[in-house]
Amino acid sequence: MADIPKPQGERIAKLLARAGVASRREVERMIADGRVAIDGKVLDTPATIIPDLRGVTVDGKPVGKAERTRLFAFHKPTGLITAERDPKGRATIYTALRNALPKGAGRVMPIGRLDLNTEGLLLLTNDGELKRAMELPASGIPRTYRARTFGEITQGQLEDLIDGLTIDGVRYGRIDANMERRTGRNQWIELTITEGKNREVRRVLEHLGLQVSRLIRIGYGPFALGELPRGAVVEIQKHEIERFRSSLKRTRNA
Repeated sequence: MADIPKPQGERIAKLLARAGVASRREVERMIADGRVAIDGKVLDTPATIIPDLRGVTVDGKPVGKAERTRLFAFHKPTGLITAERDPKGRATIYTALRNALPKGAGRVMPIGRLDLNTEGLLLLTNDGELKRAMELPASGIPRTYRARTFGEITQGQLEDLIDGLTIDGVRYGRIDANMERRTGRNQWIELTITEGKNREVRRVLEHLGLQVSRLIRIGYGPFALGELPRGAVVEIQKHEIERFRSSLKRTRNA
């Protein structure tokens, strides 16, 4: 029996994500909503295989070819929403990024989120596939935070977080937490998580009876905030992105 030839190309959702239209999941929603077409014909499935994006439109506008993957580190200040727009009219990260991003950066998407009152490292990319890979809990990418807190806590209690805990029915996995320094009942605590659940660090610390007055993300995978000034952006070099992608593939195949 003759082998059935495999279709040439890739799924349209994957190509659109790589082109920076949106994450693959968001692209799939766009297709379900009838917003994506090929040569004028509206698509009804994200499983469509195509060789390239020629003739593809989103909301009636042609999609350009995928650019090379770019990744930026942004020092997000407090008071900004990690979204393109806010129904309440609050300032978003894109307000600050208008002047911070280098000319020609194009459309970028945040990798994960930082709450309104959380500051620090926020990674941005034009590649929806990379965004998705870095956000998946299964990727196990460590995120490191520094928290200024008030209340009573011991190093032993922090070390118990290595086994994870359950709060209001939500399970939080391994957390590596260490006391940095203490002055009276005020202390700085460094925590590394790998799941990135909504408000995870704040909820865990508040569960331990601490008040969080400042929360800064200082690392995401191999990328560090370092001395990047608040509100500033720096582009991560291509070889660093490729080395990180290679490590992600090794993790998946392990």
